[in-house]
Amino acid sequence: MKISNETKVGALAIICITLLILGFNFLKGNRLFSNDMILTGRYSNIQGLTPSSPVMINGLQVGSVSKISNDKYMRDILVTINISKDINIPKNSVALIIPNPLTAPKVEIRLGDATAYLKSKDSILTEASAGILDDVMKKVDPVLFEVKNAVSSLDTLLGTVNSVLDVKAKNNIGSTLENLNKISASMLVSSASLQQLLNEQTGALAKTLNNVNSITGNLAANNSKVTSVMTNLDKTTTKFAELDLQKTLTTLDAAINDLKNMIGKFNNNNGSLGLLLNDPSLYKNLASTGNKLNLLLDDIRLNPKRYVSISVFGKKQKNEPLMVPLPDTISSPYIIKKVE
Repeated sequence: MKISNETKVGALAIICITLLILGFNFLKGNRLFSNDMILTGRYSNIQGLTPSSPVMINGLQVGSVSKISNDKYMRDILVTINISKDINIPKNSVALIIPNPLTAPKVEIRLGDATAYLKSKDSILTEASAGILDDVMKKVDPVLFEVKNAVSSLDTLLGTVNSVLDVKAKNNIGSTLENLNKISASMLVSSASLQQLLNEQTGALAKTLNNVNSITGNLAANNSKVTSVMTNLDKTTTKFAELDLQKTLTTLDAAINDLKNMIGKFNNNNGSLGLLLNDPSLYKNLASTGNKLNLLLDDIRLNPKRYVSISVFGKKQKNEPLMVPLPDTISSPYIIKKVE
């Protein structure tokens, strides 16, 4: 099978592009198709650190810087580190940027003493390094080094003061002074009011004290009456204390129990009074007796000769006895009204 020239050119172009990408990433410090451990650290100043800068531990290169990224405000720079060697780095290890006046700076990892170790894609602790010139100056002239630090601190302090005393801060200070003037004026008014309150002649406090003196004077004048009232109250409480309250409560409790027993007998159908109150047959018998008595009285009123014969010549009445009450007793409760 014959391969066309176009296919050969295309395959060669793909191979060249692939080699170009791999070489570019190799120069940047990135290794493709590897199991490198990736760590990230955040710095405020990377001191000229670049990708592919070496990462050292105890003088031995164990990896390189693969990527450097920053935020919009340049206050937080993220450095990505590739660790190519199979090593354990304690979690409290610190990554320092060590500048070099002759070559590019490097990252120095100072191992900690933690028993737990960092894993890939973890963040490592960072710390700003003093730099090689500062180390040399500290060793040559410690006094000059301390003066430099003091001047740096003073410069930072002045910068902070300048940032505080901006236009807005000055306006705030002016507003504060104006508020202090208003508070002082209010305090003057309050002190005048307090002086008026504490006036010995016309002050409200003086009048209140006079009223209190008058009340205490009246109490002193009626001291004997108050003593008599207290004595009577003491006698009354003594009499209450001498009462046999427990005996009274016991008697009252016994009376309540007797009342409960009596009510219980009323509710019980075994006794006479209980039967009288609870048995409906008594009401039915009384209603029946009343009905018969009414019938008898009506019959005597209408046919008196049937029961009493006082006529010498009269005959005994032979009418039939009354079986139903007469209508003149319609208001009686035993009349059964006919349903229309």
